[in-house]
Amino acid sequence: MDLEKNKNYFHLAGIIPVAGRKLDFNLPWHDCCMPIAANYLAIERAAVECAYAGCETIWIVCHDDMQPLIRHRLGDYINDPVWVSRIKDQRPSESKKQIPIFYVPIHPKDRDRRDCLSWSVLYGAQSSYNVGVQISKWVVPDRYYVAFPYGVYPVEFLREHRATISSKKGFYLSHDNKTVKTGEYLGFTFNSEEFLVLRKRLRSKATGLYTPELNKKGLPDKKYSAEQRYSARFFTLDEVFEPLAIAAKHSVEIPCYHDISSWEGYCRYIASKGKEQIRRPSKGILSYHEFNKIGQKE
Repeated sequence: MDLEKNKNYFHLAGIIPVAGRKLDFNLPWHDCCMPIAANYLAIERAAVECAYAGCETIWIVCHDDMQPLIRHRLGDYINDPVWVSRIKDQRPSESKKQIPIFYVPIHPKDRDRRDCLSWSVLYGAQSSYNVGVQISKWVVPDRYYVAFPYGVYPVEFLREHRATISSKKGFYLSHDNKTVKTGEYLGFTFNSEEFLVLRKRLRSKATGLYTPELNKKGLPDKKYSAEQRYSARFFTLDEVFEPLAIAAKHSVEIPCYHDISSWEGYCRYIASKGKEQIRRPSKGILSYHEFNKIGQKE
């Protein structure tokens, strides 16, 4: 059976990058936990975006110290909005589709070295592939959908584009002709081939501890200055995702978009009329859930 041609086994993995350079909020909680509506956090909106896009799994890339609070809000899974709304189903409680959420810590060797948001995206994709390939070829992700906590826009419209998102065509969102290629926190998809190109680009542009110069023994012994070493920590989205060939992909222009990656941007969002379109979904979609332990009842 051809995995690529069998649409029943198409696996769309949602990636939510959290581990990255700290923003300027300087609050006791992580920047991704900023409220964007009543009882609605930025990280929760990103998870809901993945759910409306049709992701089968969601992978949140975050450090160990920030994972407990994020998991306290999201739990182990989120319900698929399409199946929640089927109220005329004979057994609606049994037909609900659960989208599991996995929390992926950045590898210790990458922390404070290249753990920018772009690397979190790539590391999440690599982790989902590594887990899937050890289970079965049928659960290996065919494509990855990226949702950023720091871009705020309504996500319900993604439901009508599910067939395109979960296909070979590719998909990305744009606003005023700006996309992730220009550094905006807008959703997009990529596949395994594009992953290799993006990872190679990040590695080639990043600096390490030592310069490329070699001594007489053929070994590097000259270190970069403190400001120049481990430059990948400060990479922006456009520096890494610029090679994406989005011209050949399906695009959707969204009328409302707010960048809340800074205090000034967050204030503009709070003062805008667009915030009225952002509301916490119903409990049927988003609420704290845990999977039952093996051998125990609910």
